[in-house]
Amino acid sequence: MQNASRAGRPRASSRETLAEAACELFLEQGYDETSVADITRRAGVSRSSFFNYFSSKSDVLWSGLDARIEAASVALASLGRNADGPAVRTALEPVVRGFAPDPLVLALRNAAAMGVEEELLRDTGIRHARIASAVAAAARSAGVDDIRADILGAALAAAVLSALRVWAEQGAGQASLEAAFDQALRSIHDLPWG
Repeated sequence: MQNASRAGRPRASSRETLAEAACELFLEQGYDETSVADITRRAGVSRSSFFNYFSSKSDVLWSGLDARIEAASVALASLGRNADGPAVRTALEPVVRGFAPDPLVLALRNAAAMGVEEELLRDTGIRHARIASAVAAAARSAGVDDIRADILGAALAAAVLSALRVWAEQGAGQASLEAAFDQALRSIHDLPWG
């Protein structure tokens, strides 16, 4: 027996519909001037539907990257004493591999037009801290001293986020995010003042 179809928008498309509506509104009227009510009205869904997918307006921009950072953090934690450069890189690669343009990429490319410069600055710092903390913990588990572990964490987090930002700003379809990440990792070893 076939199930009757559900009324309303299909669950899988509501997240995308909300994200699309939010990005349109951010471009039209700015981030600060856009409310959750504006987004749900544009998307044609209820306020509770919005909060089924996103915890805040800011989460619309970051949820895709946050899921990738969480998965990388789990992979890094599982390395234990086996953490080394290649293993850590392998754990971080899924953060950038196959990253399709999404609301964050659109925001990075159109920060001024969307009025999200402050939002991006503040919340990039949060993501940097999450990645850096996970990498540093993996390094400490492998016996790296605290200062070096913290520096490794900060450098690798900067490589991930810088590659993502540059890739988005240059036009996400124009180049490979994975190549930008490779370049960022190589840059760590070539920094002046070392």
